[in-house]
Amino acid sequence: MSSKNKLYKFAENETFKCLLQPSTEEVFNTDHPMKGHWGEKMFGNNHPIVLELGCGKGEYTIGLAQRFPENNYIGVDIKGARLWKGAKYATENNLPNVAFLRTRIEFINSLFAPGEVSQIWLTFSDPQPHKPRKRLSSEIFLQRYAQMLVPDGVLHLKTDSRLLYESTLEVIAQGGHRLIEHCPDIYGTGRATPDDVLSVKTFYESQFLAQGLPITYIKWSL
Repeated sequence: MSSKNKLYKFAENETFKCLLQPSTEEVFNTDHPMKGHWGEKMFGNNHPIVLELGCGKGEYTIGLAQRFPENNYIGVDIKGARLWKGAKYATENNLPNVAFLRTRIEFINSLFAPGEVSQIWLTFSDPQPHKPRKRLSSEIFLQRYAQMLVPDGVLHLKTDSRLLYESTLEVIAQGGHRLIEHCPDIYGTGRATPDDVLSVKTFYESQFLAQGLPITYIKWSL
């Protein structure tokens, strides 16, 4: 992507009402004004809030929002050029239950209050083969999520990485968390039926499937 194209996207990002881009000063060791007020200020309702962390271009966030209009969905990523695509689509298609947040996941507790989030999706996160503590399903991050999830809030992991799949199962077992479901191949086993939430596909997921890579899934609560 050319620098000119990136600058255009960054400028247009500033115009999207569904995209929040807090500065580091607004979230580093301090609470952002939106914390605890997403339903009221962003969506104008008190519907359950579902996060997709590391959402990339936002395909899964948008796919879930279109399929389940009774929930509010927020896609979180640090890459503004990626978020531009999802925010632009949501804006042009007048999707009332979609928002995007540009920030580092490390700052997530500065932006969401206890009990403000009902579910979290981790879709095709970086498996961090040499930095297990940086995996979005590591115990360090799970403790962050626990601070903002409702009691018995649900987490979902969908990945092509066998390493991330197996290491997450280990983290769940070692942490005493409640494993609800796991599947080593959601398409090969027929788990992802056409009308199921798992059938929503991201751009990268389609590429992985074309390469013959199995897509795995885990559902658990903390």
